[in-house]
Amino acid sequence: MLSQGLLHERVKMSPIHAADPRDELLTVAQLLDELGGVSRRTFFRWRELGHAPRCVKLPNGELRVWRSDLLAWLRAHTEPAL
Repeated sequence: MLSQGLLHERVKMSPIHAADPRDELLTVAQLLDELGGVSRRTFFRWRELGHAPRCVKLPNGELRVWRSDLLAWLRAHTEPAL
């Protein structure tokens, strides 16, 4: 299994990921926890519909989400105050 640092180096990084060395890859379980307990089924449905945050698919088929991509996705879905 790859260490977090080695995995970070092996995944092709965009400029936003290279700019912040504290950026991390979240597992699906961590992502769902960050979203307040959204179900796995809901998350994968969002993926089918193209509404989920960008994911990195690892060679073993598991998904990861950069924390910065999650934050950008949340900002893009924030509604203005009324």
